Amino acid sequence: MSFRESFKNKDFIAFWLAQLVSQFGDRINQMALVGLVAGKNFGSASTMELAKLLAFTIIPVFVVGPIAGVYVDRWDRKLTLFICDIIRGVIILLIPLVFIDQHQMWPIYTIVFLAFCLSRFYVPAKMSIIPELVEPEHLHMANSLATVTGMIAFVVGALLGGLIVEYGGARGGFLCDSITFFVSALLISFIGRPKIKVKPREIMDTGREMAGTYRHVLHEVKDGIVYILEHREIRYIINLMMILFMAAGAIYVVIIVFIQESFGSITRHLGFLAVGLGVGLFLGSLAYGKWGNKKKHIETIFSCLIGAGIMMAVFAFAVQAFKNVWVAQALAIMLGMVVGPIVIASNTVVHQVARLKMQGKVFSAMEFAIHFAFLVTMLISSKLSEFVPRSAILMTVGVVFCAVGVWGMWKFRQGGSFGAEINDSAEPLTEGK
Repeated sequence: MSFRESFKNKDFIAFWLAQLVSQFGDRINQMALVGLVAGKNFGSASTMELAKLLAFTIIPVFVVGPIAGVYVDRWDRKLTLFICDIIRGVIILLIPLVFIDQHQMWPIYTIVFLAFCLSRFYVPAKMSIIPELVEPEHLHMANSLATVTGMIAFVVGALLGGLIVEYGGARGGFLCDSITFFVSALLISFIGRPKIKVKPREIMDTGREMAGTYRHVLHEVKDGIVYILEHREIRYIINLMMILFMAAGAIYVVIIVFIQESFGSITRHLGFLAVGLGVGLFLGSLAYGKWGNKKKHIETIFSCLIGAGIMMAVFAFAVQAFKNVWVAQALAIMLGMVVGPIVIASNTVVHQVARLKMQGKVFSAMEFAIHFAFLVTMLISSKLSEFVPRSAILMTVGVVFCAVGVWGMWKFRQGGSFGAEINDSAEPLTEGK
């Protein structure tokens, strides 16, 4: 399936556009959170305060994540996406209308926590609905397009979100984010026919189902864990994604404050450089979508890890030494280009080796593992940045990242346990297999 042919699939295009809008809103939300912390810290975001707020976006992975995949595999995935968008739109709207001017932060922590609890249902539903919308032989291209969606949203959302928050404050950012949820829900409603009809009685029945079948849910969670442990390829991908997100967590908050201090703005330069990263992610994903099948997915992942480590170290050094935003922009583009294929390759492997009925549980388990890795390293590096130069942390992460990529590539070519070759030509497992 080519990019042009994929646009003939109306259901997939409705899904694709919904993700474009939703992920655009996610980027605005990130900028709004940074602006909110900066506004309460006299114009610059404290690494620990920002890390604390972001922790409430990650904790739901551990509270809700283990059971979310079970229910996603039981429920209609289209309806799950629709309801999650509507409820998130409503509760995010409470921040600019009710809570943003309060001195205490706990109401905002609560809203952020609830919104991301719903996201724990949304993410596995979003990932596992793709095989329902396209034929098995089109999964690689569908995952490429889905990732490209995120890249486009990243670019536009980072640029506009940075400007909205820089000049309109966090309030304007949260208002725009809320609107995107409602637009996304509308687009989701166009997937398939008939259109979604949400009945209050069905919602109440779902609530009773959740309350009355908790013991069965725990049993299914156990089944999901056993399924993952029995499938070497899935464990392999989860290990790789944990390494990636450990590095991402270590640099996420640190690089935000590093850019703010280097260029003297809250979100304007942050958004500008995020655009460069997004452009690189888009180009890398586009190239991998077109030519990625010519190379083993696992080999691609390790090659990209090496390139990402090199570019991260060079980026930190160049920004620290020159403080030139155009040099930083060029390096951000190159960093994005080598990172882009990693997510596509990982998701494609999971779709190939996991049964459709188990994919909600698998993606939830992956979310649990990678967010745990992200949270731990984010908190450690945020505290460490109070004693160690932020540029040194970023360069160290880049070196470690590169070393892991080199080691993984060597193990892969040696055929070791961590480098076992995955059959990239395998087709997705059906219910009967």
